[in-house]
Amino acid sequence: MRPHKQRLLRWLPDSLLQTRGPSLDGVRYLTFDDGPDPQHTPRLLDLLAEHGVHASFFLVGHRVEHHPELVARMVRDGHLVANHSYSHRAFQAMTLRQQMDEFARTDALLQAFDGQARHRLRTPQGHLDARLLLQCARQSRNIVYWSYDSLDYQKPEHHDFVARLRADPPRSGDIVLMHDDSDRATDALAVLLPEWQRAGHQFRALPGIGP
Repeated sequence: MRPHKQRLLRWLPDSLLQTRGPSLDGVRYLTFDDGPDPQHTPRLLDLLAEHGVHASFFLVGHRVEHHPELVARMVRDGHLVANHSYSHRAFQAMTLRQQMDEFARTDALLQAFDGQARHRLRTPQGHLDARLLLQCARQSRNIVYWSYDSLDYQKPEHHDFVARLRADPPRSGDIVLMHDDSDRATDALAVLLPEWQRAGHQFRALPGIGP
């Protein structure tokens, strides 16, 4: 859940690419990719509200267009909304201009909800290459990666998934990668959040990037 690649990326400045959150005692950072999803996201939002947890949602632009009520609820509930491209197509097949257009289009959609002209970025499948990093540096754009990969996209069985996360929970400062286009993360968190909170773990949204 903490591969070698994440350790290498830590050498990049947080202003360009962030792999861990602020080092506050006991605080972890849940992040959810690929939503909003009308079937799965509402239940996740209900669970987070029940436990007083704020998270960060990396949203796909065309899904924002189709489900604006869910984005409005995220903002209203105190979560961070962030940019996960417009189409969620593989960035490897795109030109740099197409990649940046994907981000610009989604930024414009999200601005209607939180008033921010720019948002924190995460690429589909976590794709990174030198040209994208250089362009983001030139434009003072911030990419969020992660330090803890839950591997929920591998479609684990519920009990195995819970057991694995329980045995190796996220540590203070970890940015946790999860997804809200299925119930796998929600089902696991329904079991684990109360345990983790009793153990003193806190969960917050990542800071925004300002106006």
